[in-house]
Amino acid sequence: PLTPAQAVWADWIWFPEGHGWADLTNRDGKVYPKLPDLWVSIPITICFLFVRQIFERTVASPLASLLGVHDKKRVCAPPNPVLEAFFCRTSKHPTQTSIESLSKKTGCSVRQVQRWFRQRRNQGRPSKLKKFQEASWRFTFYLLAFFAGLAALVDKPWFYDLKLMWEDFPKMPLLPSQYWYYMIELGFYLSLVVSVASDVKRKDFKEQVIHHVATIALISFSWLVNYIRAGTLIMLVHDASDYLMESAKMFNYAGWRKTCNFIFTMFAVVFIITRLVILPFWIIHTTLVYPLSLYKPFIGFYFFNGLMCVLQVLQIFWAALILRMVVKFLPGNVRSTTFNCPLSLYSLSDDEGEDAREKSQNGHMQNGHTPLNNNHRKRD
Repeated sequence: PLTPAQAVWADWIWFPEGHGWADLTNRDGKVYPKLPDLWVSIPITICFLFVRQIFERTVASPLASLLGVHDKKRVCAPPNPVLEAFFCRTSKHPTQTSIESLSKKTGCSVRQVQRWFRQRRNQGRPSKLKKFQEASWRFTFYLLAFFAGLAALVDKPWFYDLKLMWEDFPKMPLLPSQYWYYMIELGFYLSLVVSVASDVKRKDFKEQVIHHVATIALISFSWLVNYIRAGTLIMLVHDASDYLMESAKMFNYAGWRKTCNFIFTMFAVVFIITRLVILPFWIIHTTLVYPLSLYKPFIGFYFFNGLMCVLQVLQIFWAALILRMVVKFLPGNVRSTTFNCPLSLYSLSDDEGEDAREKSQNGHMQNGHTPLNNNHRKRD
């Protein structure tokens, strides 16, 4: 009888009929991907975490000053044990009933309680400089990764004829450029997962985590079963638009509205072409449909393409957000706000977004609730 490990790693699960792990044994000077190779990504991940800290201090911060990124001075909420306890244990956005109850307990006016919660929330928001540093770090990596991946693939025949990614599968020898491209990309995405707790939490936080986990699973799995040609193409397609998005964020934080809008438009075009055209109709079609003419379906085939479909669903989700943003900043649709860059809707400016939600049409802060009557205002 097979042991559990042998059953899990059975050839028929991960490879088409007639092929197996024996095909990935090094021979005749040819090297093939192995499971232990993935451990190399761990020190690369640690290196990324350290390099990022150095980069943000020595490169991103001076660049922020050069581009004019400045944080607004925030007024700290005065110490108040009752309000602090409610803020930490109950809600950061109290209802109007809770505000009135807290007003009685503390002896403060309703307006003062509202102001305290607004100031307390502002204290916990990440600074614009921190958001700029994160965006510049990701921009630098995605830009370098895209051109490095392009250089590694541009002379490969399967870059132009995608069907060649299955030529002699799985007996395709590993190239040094593929090895480093994979390990560096895997190390970077692992570093994003490690640092997710300390990074600025975006509105699409859950979708980003799912994306990172699916990407790590795809990279690792495609390495193990030698889907490397497909994997490199998938990574290149993703990096093609990501650096544009991060650069748009950087100019957004710097207040360069026209530049931000222009780069965002470029990003939207590249995103739609790469993620909604090239990825599904060329790459996924070649990994999902074309192999059926060569091999009978197997579990590894379904697993890989299942992850690809998860990524594609996320691409559609983000594309819908992007198109909504594009529509909002088209001429005639931009409302006069203090922050009209379309990227404000793409989880970029939490400070300005929160302020906008807390303003009424006449400009008074309402804390997101129904306007209070004049008697309450007079109590301040």
